Amino acid sequence: MPRSNPSPAKPAPPAPASPDAELDPAGRVEYLRDRIRAHDRSYYELDAPTIPDADYDQLVRELRSLESAHPDLITPDSPTQRVSGAASSQFAPVQHRVRMMSLDNAMDADELRAWGERTGRRLAELGRADDVRYVCELKIDGLAVSLRYESGALVLAATRGDGRTGEDVTENVRGIDAVPAELVGPVPEVIEVRGEIYLPIASFHRLRERTEAENQEAVAAGRRPRPLPANPRNAGAGSLRQKDPAVTASRGLSFWSYQLGELVGVDAPPTHSGALDLLGALGLPVNPATRSCASLDEVYEFCAHWVEHRHELDYEIDGVVVKIDDLDVQQALGVTSKAPRWAIAYKLPPEERTTRLLDIQVSIGRTGKATPFAVMEPVFVGGSTVAMATLHNEDQVGVKDVRPGDTVVVRKAGDVIPEVVGPVLEFRPDDSVPWVFPADCPSCGEPLVRAEGEAQHLCVNEACPQKRWAAVCHFASRGAMDIEGLGETQVQTFMDLGLIADVADVFTLDLERIGELRGYGETSVENLRAAVDAARSRPLARLLFGLNISHLGQAGAEVLATSLGSLDAIASASLEDLGAVDGVGPVIAGSVHEWFADPGNRALVDRLVAAGVNTQGPERSVLPQTLAGRSVVVSGTLQGYSREQAEAAVKARGGKSPGSVSKRTSALVVGADPGASKVTKATELGVPVLDEAAFERLLETGELPS
Repeated sequence: MPRSNPSPAKPAPPAPASPDAELDPAGRVEYLRDRIRAHDRSYYELDAPTIPDADYDQLVRELRSLESAHPDLITPDSPTQRVSGAASSQFAPVQHRVRMMSLDNAMDADELRAWGERTGRRLAELGRADDVRYVCELKIDGLAVSLRYESGALVLAATRGDGRTGEDVTENVRGIDAVPAELVGPVPEVIEVRGEIYLPIASFHRLRERTEAENQEAVAAGRRPRPLPANPRNAGAGSLRQKDPAVTASRGLSFWSYQLGELVGVDAPPTHSGALDLLGALGLPVNPATRSCASLDEVYEFCAHWVEHRHELDYEIDGVVVKIDDLDVQQALGVTSKAPRWAIAYKLPPEERTTRLLDIQVSIGRTGKATPFAVMEPVFVGGSTVAMATLHNEDQVGVKDVRPGDTVVVRKAGDVIPEVVGPVLEFRPDDSVPWVFPADCPSCGEPLVRAEGEAQHLCVNEACPQKRWAAVCHFASRGAMDIEGLGETQVQTFMDLGLIADVADVFTLDLERIGELRGYGETSVENLRAAVDAARSRPLARLLFGLNISHLGQAGAEVLATSLGSLDAIASASLEDLGAVDGVGPVIAGSVHEWFADPGNRALVDRLVAAGVNTQGPERSVLPQTLAGRSVVVSGTLQGYSREQAEAAVKARGGKSPGSVSKRTSALVVGADPGASKVTKATELGVPVLDEAAFERLLETGELPS
C-alpha cells in the first residue's frame, strides 16, 4: 500500500478501544480490521493519512499473525484476504452496459476557450445559458476502468477497452487497496463506477528500484535483465494486466472514481458534483482536487493552476477534464459519434527539461541512412525517462550548435519522439568545440556518403551489420510482414548466431537450433514458426514495403501492387511504366527501378519467391466505383470494420484513404477514440465528419450527408 507522510489536516475516525489479544483474540482481530479500514479511508478518500507507514504496516502484520494463529477467525472481507492467489488464465471480454465514451481534447488555452464559447452558444440556443456550473477534475494518467457493485459488493471490474468491450480484470482489481470490496452506508441495488487506476510516482520509483536490484542478481547469475519500467502510465497498465493477481497487488496501484455509469435502486443525483458526493459517501475515493466552478473564467484559472503545479502531486496527470455539472443540461447537449459535447479534456502543454548532453553518436538505419542522436543524462520529461533524442542530420546539429558537454533543453510532448531544442549557452564549458559528423560508418567502417543536395549521409555498404539488422527488423515489423516474436532483440540474437543474414533468411530459420536457446521452449518455437508461415500470405504491398526500397512507403507500395498486379510485373517494369502509375512520382519510380535492376536484389527476390511469399496484388474490384477520385480518411475504432478493412472498403470503390486530413479530403470517418488533431483539422477545413452509419451510406451511394 503506497502511503505518504501523515497530515494532521483531516484526522481518521476514532478507533474503538483495543481489547487484549491474549484474552479476546476475536475482539482484537475485529479491532485491527476496523483500524486498518479507517486508515485506508483516510489515506485514499480523504487524502489525509494519520499514521506513518511503519505503524500501518505493524497493524497489518499483527492482524496476519492473529489470523494465522486462529484460522477460524479469517473472513473473506479481511484486509489480509483482498488478493486471490489463483492466476488468471486469460482476460475475458466484458460488454459495458453503458458505453464508456472518450473525450474530445483541447490542446491549448485557445482551444479550451473555443470549446467554452461553442458550448455557450449551444446553451443559449437551448435557453440554458444562465446559471450553468462546471466541474473540473484532474485527468489522471492511468487506465480507465468500470467497477460494478451489486448490493454493495464488488462483482466485476473491467477496463474501458474500445468503450463497448473491455477486459475482465476483477481478480486483479480486488488486490488494489484503494478499491473497496464492500461499499459503506445505504447502498444501491446496482451501481457502476467509472474511474482511473494509476501507479503513484512513489510506487513507480519503488518498482524501478526493485527491478534494478533484480537485474543485478540476474546479470550475476548469467540471466538476461528485464527492461526498466519507462513511466508510471505504462508500468501501471502493465501491473493491472498481470496474469497473477498477487503480482498486481504488490505493485502499489491506486484508484480515483470520477463518474457514475449504471445505477439501479436509487434515483440518480441531478448533478455531476452530486454524483461525486454519492461516490464519496459510499466509501469510494474521489480526487480531492476536484473543483466546482461557477464560470468559465474559473475553469480557465483552474487549468492554468495545474499547468504550474502538476509536479506537486504524487501521481501523473496529463490534463484537466471539464464537465458541465447539471445532468439535464448534459442530456440536452448530447454527444457526437465518439464524445460528449458537455465535456472536454484540456491537455497540459508539452514539457521541457534541461539535462547534460554526454555524447553525439550516429545510428545506421535500414536503408543506410546515418542519423545523429543525442546521448544524455536520463531526465524525466513528458511522462517518461528520456536518455536519447534524435538530432536528425548534420545540418540540424549545426543549426542548433549542440555539443557534447552542453546543458541542453529537451522537449517531449506525449508520445512524440524526444527533441533536443538547443543548448543553454551560459552553462557551456570553456573548452567546448563544435561536433563534427564522422567520415566513416560506426558499424562497418566504410565511408559515409552525402550526395549533393541531400541532407542525409548514407552507408552504401550492403554488408554493413547495423544496416542489415535494421533491414530485417523493418521487414518483420507490424507495418510490413508483421512477424510476431521477431523483434529487435531476437533479430540481433539470430544474426549473432549466423541464423539470419538478410530478409530471405527469415523463412529458412533453423527452428531446432532456436529451440536450444535459453528462453525458447516448445511453445515459443511453434509460435515463431506459425508467425513466419503467416507472413508468407501477407499482401504484396506489405512485401514491397518490407524490402527497404528507398523512398517507397506504404502508400506507394499499395499503389504499385494494385496498379501493376504482381511482383514480377513491378520488377520487370520500365522506368516509364513505373512513373506512369498514378501516385508514383519520378523519385519513387527511379528508386524502385534501380532496386530491382540490382542483381543482388533480384537474387534476394528469387529466394523470397522460392520461400512461398505472396507475389500477387489484389484483384481489381468489381464493386461500384462510388468513391472514384475522392479521399476518405478513417480515424478511430469502428464496430464493423478494422482500420485496414475500412480503408480497403474505400479503395475498393475507387477512393483513396490517406492517413491525414487535408483540403483535398472528401470526408473524415470517426469511430471510438479518433485522432483529435484530425477532427480539429477537419472542422477547420469544413471537411464532413461522418459516423459509421453515414460511412456505410457513403460506401453504398457515394453521397455525403446534407
